[in-house]
Amino acid sequence: MHATPAGPSDLRADCSRCFALCCVALPFARSADFAIDKDAGTACRNLRDDFRCGVHTQLRQRGFSGCTVYDCFGAGQKVSQVTFGGQDWRSGRPEHARRMFDVFPVVRQLHELLWYVTEALTLPAARPVHADLRRMLEKTERLTRQTPEELGRLDVAAHRQEVNVLLLRASDLVRSGAGRRTKDRRGADLIGARLRGADLRGASLRGAYLIAADLTGADLRDVDLIGADLRDADLTDADLTGALFVTQPQINAARGSAGTRLPASVARPGHWTAHL
Repeated sequence: MHATPAGPSDLRADCSRCFALCCVALPFARSADFAIDKDAGTACRNLRDDFRCGVHTQLRQRGFSGCTVYDCFGAGQKVSQVTFGGQDWRSGRPEHARRMFDVFPVVRQLHELLWYVTEALTLPAARPVHADLRRMLEKTERLTRQTPEELGRLDVAAHRQEVNVLLLRASDLVRSGAGRRTKDRRGADLIGARLRGADLRGASLRGAYLIAADLTGADLRDVDLIGADLRDADLTDADLTGALFVTQPQINAARGSAGTRLPASVARPGHWTAHL
C-alpha cells in the first residue's frame, strides 16, 4: 500500500489537531527568546487544559518570541492524530507520553524534508531530478507513518543526507540558470554583515549565519537559503523572489517591511508592521 504524499496544507501546523507537543516535548532556556527555563517533557506554564496557549496573542510582549518563530511543518498533528491515533499525552501512561515526546522531533525533521522536496518539485529548472524527488517524497512520507517503535529506531541523519543530495542538485540546476553565479557561501559567518543593496542573486547561502545582518534592499533572488540563520536579519525592501527553500520560521525570525518581496510559499509576519 502506497502512502499519499503530503500536500502543502499537510505541511503547515494545525494546532487545533495537535496536543501542544511543541509546548511540552521541547526544552527551552531563559534568554532573549524565552522568559523562563523549561525542561523537555515538561508542560510550559502557559499551557491550558485544552492544549492551547494562554498567552498566544501576547507571546512577544511576554518574552516568548522564540515560540513565534517555531513551526513543526505539520508534524504535531501527524504525531497526535496518526502516529498515536488521537490519544493525548495526558490520558495515557507516563511511558506513552515519553514515547510521544521522543517521536515528535523525529517526525518534525521528516516533515521539514517533505517541505523542501515538495518545493523542489515546483521548480521547472529542476525537472531533471523530479522523478528522483517524487520517489524520495513518497519514501519520506512512508517513514512519517511508521509505528512509534520504528520511528524511534530511524536514522534521521542518514535519511536527511540522502534527501540533501537531491536538494543540492535541484539548487544547482536553478541557480545555474539565474544568469549570474556568485561565490558559494555555504555555512559562512555573516553575523552582522553589512550587505545593504548587495547583489547576491544565484548564491548559495546554505546554513550561513546571517544573524543581525543588514540585507536592506539586497537582491536575494534565486538564492539557496536552506538552513540559513536569519534571526534579526534586516530584510527591509529586500527581494527574495524565487529564493530557494525559505521557510516560515526563517522569515518570522527576521525583520522586514511592506517593501520586502517574499516567495509565495511564505506569509508576511504580522510583527513586521512594527518596522514599517
